[in-house]
Amino acid sequence: MIRALTMTAACAATLAVVMTSSQAMAHCQVPCGIYGDQLRFQQMLEDEHTISKAQTEINTLSSSKLDAQGQNQLSRWVATKEDHAQKIQDTIAAYFMAQRIKPDSASYVKTLTAAHAVMVHAMKCKQSADPATAAGLEKSIFDLYRAYEGKEPTFEHSH
Repeated sequence: MIRALTMTAACAATLAVVMTSSQAMAHCQVPCGIYGDQLRFQQMLEDEHTISKAQTEINTLSSSKLDAQGQNQLSRWVATKEDHAQKIQDTIAAYFMAQRIKPDSASYVKTLTAAHAVMVHAMKCKQSADPATAAGLEKSIFDLYRAYEGKEPTFEHSH
């Protein structure tokens, strides 16, 4: 009986961690006042860089006859591209849209439009291995920064 209760408690704890882990990635959504806007932009750019690298590898691997190992690598690069595009979409939705972009802001429509563009470009990266989609995503992240911050980015990012 005790063993069954322990197993149930362990399963419940694991389920709780799994269910809340995706929410914690974009910040806790508790009004703590501790936000890392700059860090969020840098993380989205790092995700975009990973997407770009994945697209390059997908195109390289796709141009030759693949053995099982090559097919495995190809599928891993596709999964990586998808994961990083989803991370960007999650950051926009759970961090910027839910918490940081305020309806009473003078630049609300401009910022909202820019945030939507990032989400659309991330979706296009999921759908394509064309490196132009990653370039469009990078541009849209910088455009969101300009709309959100009202200034040019002060951090560096290059491929």
